[in-house]
Amino acid sequence: MEQVSDQALALIASYGFNVIGAIVVLIVGLIAAGWARKAVQRMLRRTGRVDDTLVGFLGSLVKYAVVAFTVIAVLQQFGVEATSLVAIFGAAGLAIGLALQGTLSNVAAGVMLLMFRPFKSGDVIDAGGHMGSVKAITLFTTEMATPDNVQIIIPNSAIWGTAIKNFSFHDTRRVDLVMGVDYGDNIDIAMATINRVIGEESRAKTDPESMVAVSELADNSVNIVIRVWVDAGDYWGVYFDLTKKLKEQLEGDGLNFPFPQRTVHMASAAQ
Repeated sequence: MEQVSDQALALIASYGFNVIGAIVVLIVGLIAAGWARKAVQRMLRRTGRVDDTLVGFLGSLVKYAVVAFTVIAVLQQFGVEATSLVAIFGAAGLAIGLALQGTLSNVAAGVMLLMFRPFKSGDVIDAGGHMGSVKAITLFTTEMATPDNVQIIIPNSAIWGTAIKNFSFHDTRRVDLVMGVDYGDNIDIAMATINRVIGEESRAKTDPESMVAVSELADNSVNIVIRVWVDAGDYWGVYFDLTKKLKEQLEGDGLNFPFPQRTVHMASAAQ
């Protein structure tokens, strides 16, 4: 018993201060990790340019980095070399990175989307080969809903690596229509009718001005291009209403919409 007691006292004398130091370092490190996470999140929120999802992710990343350094410092109190720990963590990180390469590429793309914000929730976009309204953006995927309300979940890497069309980015959009009238009709009357219909449309903007011009002498018709600027939210309503009203008014003013036709000459066989 005396021998065991002597060995215990020797161990306490040798490692007691190391244990106490390790506990102090661990407590201070955990407190510092929580403080660092809150400080980073508070700083990012003040900018007003970083998405809340990214704020939480970066805050947690800083916290776990501080915790990792704390663990290394604690183990050093017991004589473990820091270089060995760094090598072990590096090898483990490399193995995990290779195993989760696809997932990490989605996370990286998600960070870029949340940081640069080429679109936000509620925007109508065309990206990754799909078009719809953005419902949610996470670190791994982007959730969209098609115009007929079908859910689409796209990996972020598929979006970030392609061209992104954001139909909701600008406040205004241009409605483009083409009306074809018969070659025998008076073009000036047709253009006057079109301008009158546009003038009666309250959602059409006067700045920039609308444009009505002859664009093409096609095979079966004289095509008149119509360009009207509207608020982005009124785009489809104006598009559908103008199409209907223009047809009705042009027909009401005696103008004709030609049908595709072809003249066939029959050659008689030589006798």
